[in-house]
Amino acid sequence: MTAPLQPVRLYLSDVLRVGSAGLRTRPMRVFLSALGIAIGIAAMTAVVGISSSSRAELDRQLAALGTNLLTVAPGSDLFGGDATLPDESVSMISRIGPVTEVAATGKVSGAHVYRSDHIPVAQTGAISVQAAHLDLPRTVGASLADGIWLNDATARYPAVVLGAAAARRLGIDTAGEGIQVYLDRRWFTVVGVLRPVPLAPELDATALVGWAAAQTYLGFDGHPTTVYTRSRDEQVEAVRSVLAATANPQNPNEVKVSRPSDALAARQATDRTFTGLLLGLGAVALLVGGVGVANTMVISVLERRAEIGLRRALGATRGQVLLQFLAESLLLSALGGVGGVFLGVLVTSLYSLTRDWPAIVPPWATAGGVVATLVIGAVAGLYPAVRAARLAPTEALATP
Repeated sequence: MTAPLQPVRLYLSDVLRVGSAGLRTRPMRVFLSALGIAIGIAAMTAVVGISSSSRAELDRQLAALGTNLLTVAPGSDLFGGDATLPDESVSMISRIGPVTEVAATGKVSGAHVYRSDHIPVAQTGAISVQAAHLDLPRTVGASLADGIWLNDATARYPAVVLGAAAARRLGIDTAGEGIQVYLDRRWFTVVGVLRPVPLAPELDATALVGWAAAQTYLGFDGHPTTVYTRSRDEQVEAVRSVLAATANPQNPNEVKVSRPSDALAARQATDRTFTGLLLGLGAVALLVGGVGVANTMVISVLERRAEIGLRRALGATRGQVLLQFLAESLLLSALGGVGGVFLGVLVTSLYSLTRDWPAIVPPWATAGGVVATLVIGAVAGLYPAVRAARLAPTEALATP
């Protein structure tokens, strides 16, 4: 008795070779079809990339507006007097998880700055004197117009950094050895001059000295009067809600906390708008690519009915025919997807270069573009593949 014939098993390499045969025999049609898919994916990738680059530039500009900067200051006590922040308030605030930067200044009461010791005491020039932490410039985004900022050494000795307005009123535009100001009956060397600080304009008319020097030479009591904090953008509101209780656990009602910048709300609204735009354009691009794949595969099935009938007559099963056309659809989609991602990255880079933006294409956009194309290609090629598999050998071979 003769054993029943078993269909030959197709391995992955066989499926890829058979699936690519249809693509190799029609190179021009494959090129045009893949080009249509590539243009759709390139449009999606370029929109995502350009939008991400634009968002990065916008974030940089908004960050300069202090979207994540909050200030803590003492308020009034129960009797209407001036409250004070505890000495350890800065270290306690730094322990809040989302807080990334903390620095403080402390007002030195009764101290004033003069250009020389012959100027009348009443002519203060409205310049205040404050002790400052060493990481203050990084926290508030301050930069130096001349000289250097305080360091571990100069912060302990009679050295001062002048705000932009304070330096202008004192007639000082450079810093260094030999440039001194008369501060609370003592000569202090000007080691630096700040540029205007948009995020903390109160520092412009201030003479800043080291925390230790203020305690040693100026009778500073060590209590911070303004604490500047930066936190992660998405946690600004949460940080604000706990700042008062953290800075002064015993009397949180005696603490004033600034509200978040209006630019933060604008930044969040911009992110939501960009997200909606990307999802909409991406869906349209994928839909166009899927229609192109489906159209190409349906025409391919109609034109290759004789080939399908011959393969079936030679022993190919319906499942093998189905795999052949699905593989062809996936290969066509992969060609278009990879080419589209490459083209989209190129367009994004060139456009960002012309606008002086950072060129950013999120990894999820490139990987997602290829994966989405494969998924759409599989769905679009499923109907033509099923239709090809259902063709009877006699019906297919009878096709003229």
